[in-house]
Amino acid sequence: MNIKEIIRPYMRKASIDRPVFFGILNRTLTLIVAPITGILIASIFTAKTQGYYYTFQSLLALQTLAELGLCIVIVQFAAHEWSNLSLNDSGNIIGDNIALSRLASLTRFTIKWYGIAAVLVLFGLGIGGYYFFSKSPDSSINWEIPWFSLCFLTSITVLTLPIFSILEGCNQVSNLYAFIFYQTIFVKITLWASILLHTNLWALTFTNLVSLICFIIFIFKKYKGFFQTLFFSFQVKEKILWFNEIWPMQWKMGLSCLCGYFLHYFFIPVLFKYHGAVVAGQMGLTWSAVGLIPSISNAWIAPKIPQYGMLITQKRYDELDKLFWRLMKITVFVSGFIALSGWLIVYILNVLQLPFATRLLAPLPMGIFAFSQILQAISLPASGYLRAHKQEPLLFLSVSAGVLIAVSNLTLGKWYSAMGMAVGYLLVYSIIIPLVFLVWSRYRNKWHK
Repeated sequence: MNIKEIIRPYMRKASIDRPVFFGILNRTLTLIVAPITGILIASIFTAKTQGYYYTFQSLLALQTLAELGLCIVIVQFAAHEWSNLSLNDSGNIIGDNIALSRLASLTRFTIKWYGIAAVLVLFGLGIGGYYFFSKSPDSSINWEIPWFSLCFLTSITVLTLPIFSILEGCNQVSNLYAFIFYQTIFVKITLWASILLHTNLWALTFTNLVSLICFIIFIFKKYKGFFQTLFFSFQVKEKILWFNEIWPMQWKMGLSCLCGYFLHYFFIPVLFKYHGAVVAGQMGLTWSAVGLIPSISNAWIAPKIPQYGMLITQKRYDELDKLFWRLMKITVFVSGFIALSGWLIVYILNVLQLPFATRLLAPLPMGIFAFSQILQAISLPASGYLRAHKQEPLLFLSVSAGVLIAVSNLTLGKWYSAMGMAVGYLLVYSIIIPLVFLVWSRYRNKWHK
């Protein structure tokens, strides 16, 4: 008996199939490389450069405003059409012609949408970011050209987002997650080399370039026939109507994504503005660590979203609920373990008074942020469950959370720095998360009656 046969029953019991396995590998890889990246940044970058580095990243996340949550919607709609389709040995799509026509129309529409989004990202982020950084000039940091070059590459990367979403919705998560794993390795090696070569803020530009090259190679090698069918080889007769079908969900997802920016990225620009690049850098490095809590938990959830959609289409609600509760148990355990481990590491660094500790937030605000991320992580199975019905009943709660945290950041963050932000963040999530599960229970009973 080989090793695969020995561990297969345990992996099955833990709901770890090939997509989940690579999803876990991706998050585990991130868990391993994040400290290495953080150490390199803290060792080679100045404290101010570290602040600019993480503020660059947080501002680039504003690209979600241009896509208006369409990526999430694409996954749900593609999954419903894919339940009647499959791939043949040549890599071409076969199955129900109506479903194929609707999937092709969805793909062609989204490419046009993201083409416009890419232009908005290029000029909106480029000009807006220049204005933001110019308000706090620092002659010791050369940020202008690296910023504009990064905006240019980011605008091109925007065009790849719908491709990933179509593949994910069409249940190609096994190949997709395997690709992301290897892509991450190349990107992180590029990032480390760039940091070691003292390229400073150019490091983000180089990593984006390598990421884009990897994507192009992957698509041409694995899914050339797949996208030829969707773009060129199939004549669309039955269309998915954007205004009637997609927009009712998309505008809600767009608002949710906008609020998501305030939930995950708004901390750093606010601290940069009111407390300077050094504090923003401490927050950025800390957030890159605590952000792993829901991210790694999501390794079990994200690969199951297409399965959610197919089970709903087939009205196999008992299987859907069993899958949900299995994912919930895993999420609670994984997120709690990672949060406690991360906090202990930061606490020990401070007790030993190691220089690296000065590049992070103190243990108390870091611990508050980590506990808040556990609350966020346990809401992921519920939100994925609801959105798989092509509905967004959590819109009001998402907007409320985003507004409350934005206000908290601007007030408590301005006067009490990161500690004030942490307390406000925890208070908001302590109110919102119980309401998420109340909404989940209500709509589950309504839809599955």
